[in-house]
Amino acid sequence: MNGAPDEFAWIAGLRRLTRGDARALDLKDDAAVLPSRPGFDLVISQDAMVEGVHVLAGEAPDIIARRLLRTSLSDLAAKAAEPFGYFLMTSWPADRDEAWRAAFAKGLALDGEAFGVALLGGDTVPTSGPLTVCATVLGWAPSGRTVPRSGARAGDALIVCGPIGDGWLGLEAARGRVADPQGRLANHYRLPTPLLMLREALGEYANAAADVSDGLLADAGHIAEASGLGVAIDLAALPLSAEAAAWREAQTDPVAALAKLATGGDDYAIVSAVSPQLMALFADAVTAEGVRVGRVGTFTAEPGVAVSVGGARVEIDRLGWRH
Repeated sequence: MNGAPDEFAWIAGLRRLTRGDARALDLKDDAAVLPSRPGFDLVISQDAMVEGVHVLAGEAPDIIARRLLRTSLSDLAAKAAEPFGYFLMTSWPADRDEAWRAAFAKGLALDGEAFGVALLGGDTVPTSGPLTVCATVLGWAPSGRTVPRSGARAGDALIVCGPIGDGWLGLEAARGRVADPQGRLANHYRLPTPLLMLREALGEYANAAADVSDGLLADAGHIAEASGLGVAIDLAALPLSAEAAAWREAQTDPVAALAKLATGGDDYAIVSAVSPQLMALFADAVTAEGVRVGRVGTFTAEPGVAVSVGGARVEIDRLGWRH
C-alpha cells in the first residue's frame, strides 16, 4: 500500500497519543474503560469529516487532523463540558502513505496536548472513496449542569460569543476568492478555536447553547426548534471582525452580504439563550475570557426564524449549511 503501515502498525504508532491515560488500555484492546466520576455527567459528541466536503481536497494532513479535533471539541464547548479524550476512526484511500499518516498523527499530537485530550481508541479501515475521518469526543460536566439546546425560554436573549462570518470568508479566502493578506481568515477556517474557556460562563448563565457550525441562523433555529420556540434575529447586530465588516462594506448589497455571513457556517462561535436579567453578567464573564459577545435577537413564543436588519424584515431562503 505505497509504504503505508498495516492497521496494527498504525495503531501501535498512535500509542503516544494516549498521553498515558490508563482508560485507553494502551490501545491494546478493542475497547476503553471509563470509570464513573461522582458528581459529573459524561458528555459525548461525534463528528465526521470527508475530504472535499468538510475540508479542502488536498489539504495538509496535520491540518485535517487538527481541524477534526477542534471542530469536534467545539460541540463539547457548547455543552459546558471539559474534554478529556476521544476515539478516532480513519478511512484511508490507498494513496495515503506512511509519511502522510505520520503527519496526520503529528497534528493529533499537537492539538491533543494543546486541549488536554487523550486518544482512547477507535478503528482504521481502507476505502476506495475519499478520505473520511471521525472523532468521538468525551468530556465531563457537573451533574445536571450540561447546557442543552432545548432549554431556551420565550423572552431569553439570543447571545453570540465570537465573530460571525469569518468561517465562510475563511473558506473563500482559502479558495482564493477573497483577499486575505495576513492569512487570518483562511487560518480561522482551517483551525477554528473551540471556545472551551467559556464553559463556566455557559454553565452558570446559559439556558441553552449550540456551536455555530451550520450558520448562525440555522444553529439559532436549532435551539429554538428544540425548545419549542421561535427566534427573532437582527443581522445589523452581528459581531463582525474587521475583515468581515470591510468585506460587507465593499458589497453592492450590504443586506445580502450580512445574510451570507450569517448563513455561511464554520464559525465555531457559540450561540446561546440567556435570561435578560443575567445578560450583563454573562457578557462580562465572556469578555473576561477575551471573546467578543453581542446580543443579536430574542427567543419568541411564535415558531420559526424571523430575520430583520435594523427593524426591516428580510426574507431568507437558506438558513445555513445542509448536506
